[in-house]
Amino acid sequence: MNEHHNELSEQLNQTEDHFNELKMEIDAQKRNPCNHTFMKQIDEWENQSIEKIHQLANEIRLELSSNVTRFATDLDTKLKQLTKEVIQCRQEQDFIDTDIQRCNEELKQLKDTLNSPPDFIIENEQTSFINKIRLSLKVTLNANTKWMKNGVTVAGGNGQDNGMNQLSNPHSLYVDDDQTVYIADFSNNRIMKVKYGETIGEVVAGGNGQGKSSNQLSNPTDVIIDKVNDSFIICDFGNKRVVRWPRQNGKNGETVISNIRCHGLTMDENRFLYVADSEKHEVRRFRIGENKGTIVAGGNGSGNRLDQLYYPTYVFVDREHSVYVSDRCNHRVMKWMKDAKQGMIVAGGQGQGNSLTQLSHPDGIFVDQSGNVYMSDRWNDRIMRWCQGATQGSVIAGGNDRGNQLDQFYGPIGLSFDREGNMYVTEDNNHRVQKFNNDQS
Repeated sequence: MNEHHNELSEQLNQTEDHFNELKMEIDAQKRNPCNHTFMKQIDEWENQSIEKIHQLANEIRLELSSNVTRFATDLDTKLKQLTKEVIQCRQEQDFIDTDIQRCNEELKQLKDTLNSPPDFIIENEQTSFINKIRLSLKVTLNANTKWMKNGVTVAGGNGQDNGMNQLSNPHSLYVDDDQTVYIADFSNNRIMKVKYGETIGEVVAGGNGQGKSSNQLSNPTDVIIDKVNDSFIICDFGNKRVVRWPRQNGKNGETVISNIRCHGLTMDENRFLYVADSEKHEVRRFRIGENKGTIVAGGNGSGNRLDQLYYPTYVFVDREHSVYVSDRCNHRVMKWMKDAKQGMIVAGGQGQGNSLTQLSHPDGIFVDQSGNVYMSDRWNDRIMRWCQGATQGSVIAGGNDRGNQLDQFYGPIGLSFDREGNMYVTEDNNHRVQKFNNDQS
C-alpha cells in the first residue's frame, strides 16, 4: 500500500508539474502577445506583400515611362511639322495674318497638351492587388455576428430557365476571394460563374445538355475550386461521379472518382477530398487519384444511431479534421472527430420540426473557428446558427414564412461566406442566390 501510495504521489507531482508548465506558457503569451505564431505569419505576409508591391510599382513605372516617351515623341513630331511650315512660309514670303494666327493657335495647343497631359491608360492593377491583400485578412465569424435582414439577389431571380441571368434549382455554391460566385445549377446541368457586381453569368462547366459524356454533367449538386491545379471539382450527382474540370477554357472534364452518389464535397489543407455519398449513407476521404477512399463518417447502413447516417448531403472539415455532415433525413447535423467510430449530434436530432431545437432536412453547412455551426434548414426556409454546446439554435436569416421576398426563402440549400463575412444562400425553388451583408453596426 505504501509503495502504491508513493507511486500515486509521484504521478500527482508530475500532474502538478504539467499544470505549472501550462500556467507558465499561458503567462508568457499574456506578457508577450507579439510572440504568438500568427504574428510571424503576419510578418511574412507583410514582407511578401511589400516585395510584390515593389515589383508591381516598378512594372508600372516602366509602363508609365514608355507612355511618357511616346507622348513626348508625338508632341515633338507635331512641333517639328509646325516649325517646318513656319520656315517654309518665311522662305517663300507667302503668309498672311490668318496663317500666323493658325500657327499660334496650334503652338498654344501643343503647349497646353504638354502642361496638361491626358490620363495614361494603365490598368489599375495596384488597386486589385491591394484589395487582394485586404481580403486575405479574413473576417472571423462568432456567436455575435449578425447579418442584414434583407438579402440582395446576386445571381438568378429571373425565373426558372437556362438564360445567362437565370438558374434552375441551384444547389450548392463556392465564393472566391474576389466575391465571384460559382453555382451548381442543378436542373440546367452546368456550373455557372457570376462575377461581383454583374447580373449576367457564364457557363464554366457542362451546359451541353444532360448526359455522361466528358463535356456534360447530370444534375450537379456541389462545386469547389482546387487552386493548386486551377480546376473545379464537381459533384456530378446524376452520373454518380466526381469530375475535375479545368478553370481556364475547360471544354471537358475528367472523372476522378466513379461509382459514388456524391452530393457534397470539400477539401482540407492537405488536399484530401471528403465526399458525402447519399446512397451508401457515408462520407469518404480520398486522396486525389484514388477511387476507393476511407470511410470517415457513417458506413453502417441507413439509420439514426450515432454510428449511422441517413442520406447525408453536405460536408465540412475543420482544422482538426473533424467532419461535420448534414444528416438530411435524420434532421440533424453530426460531427465525427478524426478517427472516431461514431459521431455526435451538434444540431437538431429532436425529430423533424420547426422549433429552435429542431431541423427539417438540413443541407448546406459551415463551421466557424469557435465551433459554431451554420446550416440551411431547407424545409423550414431559414438559416440557423447552433453555437457550440447549445441545445437549441437561432435563426440568422429567413424564418419569415415561405416566399420570394428579400427576407424570405423557398428551399434554401447552399450556404457559404466570403472573406468579409457576408453570407450567400442558394434557393432551390426561388432559383436565385441571395447575399446577406455582414451587419457591422
